[in-house]
Amino acid sequence: MLIKLIACNVLMREACACIAQSPHVIDAEFTELGEHVHCDSLRQSIQAKIDAAEQSAKRYDAIVLLFGICGNATIGLHSAATRLVIPRAHDCCTILLGSRERFQELFGDAPSTPFSSAGYMERGEYYLRIDEGESRIYYGDAYAAYVEQYGEDNAKYIWETLHPPLSGDAHRKAVFIDLSETSHLGYAQRFRQACDKEGKECVKLEGNIRLVRSLIMGEWPPDEFLVVEPGRAIRGVYDFIEVVKAADPPA
Repeated sequence: MLIKLIACNVLMREACACIAQSPHVIDAEFTELGEHVHCDSLRQSIQAKIDAAEQSAKRYDAIVLLFGICGNATIGLHSAATRLVIPRAHDCCTILLGSRERFQELFGDAPSTPFSSAGYMERGEYYLRIDEGESRIYYGDAYAAYVEQYGEDNAKYIWETLHPPLSGDAHRKAVFIDLSETSHLGYAQRFRQACDKEGKECVKLEGNIRLVRSLIMGEWPPDEFLVVEPGRAIRGVYDFIEVVKAADPPA
């Protein structure tokens, strides 16, 4: 297959490792980590890349998106003539851990726990990915989208369920997701030093690039990936199972 990959550069090393092993021809393009600051702008950027891929002389068999919902940045994305494929993930924490099940196991009680990885360490001006605050990575208009889709009361319930307040201990905890493909770079040690300096408890978790690999290998089981047919769009479900689904594109 001829595949167009659009990904955040926080996952560039992981993606490139899998591209080298893929039997398919992969054309890769990356967005900057900083684009997450404004989710509307990131959505427009990704959509522009999708449109450009479809308008090129190449005929891609699929356009694969190495993103999660990412604060609704991927909600509404659509294509005219090419399948879109996206992992069923809220953000790159699930992607870095390798499955939704592992995310629920490790973050289910505190999904807003700050985390990091080699990509965050080398691509950002911070060492933690958190939902709000000084990390410059935000959920953006996610809450507003819940209100629009479900109403104020339901939106509040959904938001509080997915983003419960951190306890005192959770505020002090910082998680580094270490991958065998990048562990030699020494970012885990640098992360620990940054945590020590700020008085945070450093927790190192073993990551897994199986979702990245499956996406780039063209292996898309429906329980882990959403395949959006041409003329349809990505829509958020916001649970921990389906996460996203296909729907009619926005008017």
